[in-house]
Amino acid sequence: MKMTKVVKPHEVQRDWVLIDAEGKTFGRILTEVATLLRGKHKPSFTPNVDCGDYVVIINAEKAQFTGVKLQDKEYFTHSGYFGSTKSKKLSDMLENHTEKLYKLAVRGMLPKTTLGRAMLKKLKVYAGSEHPHTAQINKGA
Repeated sequence: MKMTKVVKPHEVQRDWVLIDAEGKTFGRILTEVATLLRGKHKPSFTPNVDCGDYVVIINAEKAQFTGVKLQDKEYFTHSGYFGSTKSKKLSDMLENHTEKLYKLAVRGMLPKTTLGRAMLKKLKVYAGSEHPHTAQINKGA
């Protein structure tokens, strides 16, 4: 009887993946990113171990949105006090807080545990095409 190989945290081989968001659909980018961060694309995927890769997204502000989401979609925040609900439109978030927008969306696709928070730390988002991770990405290629 064959046993399934269970990967230990120190045995995980992590790569750096560069994703250019220019001209791609926002939601499709995020599903790909969530899969890479989680490690589900690897044959050695283990649900209780963080075996995902580092992901760098460049040109994040140039992603495409379908329909009228840029005008209609809103993000709400609440501090817990009465009357403290604030809302921001998607277009404002994309313009001013691009990194926060991507992290919010990907966070919803990852586990809501300490493992999910560790996976989210491996996501690096940059609005333009410049990023400081060229050494890691070139080494992995």
